[in-house]
Amino acid sequence: MLVIVGYIVVVLSVFGGFALAGGHLAALFQPLELLMIGGGAIGAFFVGNNSKAIKATLKALPTVFKGSKYTRALYMDMMALLYELLTKIRKEGLMSVESDVDAPESSPLFTKYPTIMADHHIVEFMTDYLRLMVSGSMNAFEIENLMDNEIETHHHEGEVPAHVINKIGDGLPAFGIIAAVMGVVHTMESVGLPPAELGILIAHALVGTFLGILLAYGFVSPLASQLEQRLHESTKMFQCVKVTLLASINGYAPAIAVEFGRKVLFSTERPSFSELETYVKGAKSR
Repeated sequence: MLVIVGYIVVVLSVFGGFALAGGHLAALFQPLELLMIGGGAIGAFFVGNNSKAIKATLKALPTVFKGSKYTRALYMDMMALLYELLTKIRKEGLMSVESDVDAPESSPLFTKYPTIMADHHIVEFMTDYLRLMVSGSMNAFEIENLMDNEIETHHHEGEVPAHVINKIGDGLPAFGIIAAVMGVVHTMESVGLPPAELGILIAHALVGTFLGILLAYGFVSPLASQLEQRLHESTKMFQCVKVTLLASINGYAPAIAVEFGRKVLFSTERPSFSELETYVKGAKSR
């Protein structure tokens, strides 16, 4: 929603300022310039990326127009689930959660938290390392190293759409210059026209440069920044699970292990100690 609001502010500020200065908005409507700029950028997008990067970018783009799902409520659900799993392990032993991690979609613990189940990446991350804990064949250091490598891989994969969009934004001013040069070429072909008509052709040509820069810095490049911020938020989920499980492996009680996880969250979403404690106890009773 904020992306749409930002776009509206950009359009009103740029075009409104031009109109207030006495400019004619109709002169800026150049669909052929947009065709050259947009078509060139789309073509370069397909040329410069493999099918994996293209699919990842097309999948990620719609998410920037929605609010972030990484809210305080989501983190509290995740920590409540971890608390219940670790409490069950502490009371009944590691083997007691084997059925939960093997089939989380039918587990009474996991299905209690549909917001977590909706994110198959975090569920898979959680169940994979709980399964390794059940196996008992790896120590805390080995599991931590494996977690770090997986989180790093996740982060690199998540960076692909942001890098792709950023490169498109960087290329748009150049395509705007190309459109402007094409307009100048057309103007030079028409030097026999009256000065007033030549002035119109030159103005149309300059619109190409304007549109390229506007699209780059007002519309496309900010999307790359949005994608990077979403990536950092998603990575924080994995870090929270990592710290909580490692604290449990090192012998801390479930309540303390969850507190370790709470501490790594961003301050804007991090619940207070008492708030999380109350929520966890309430979730457990449900």
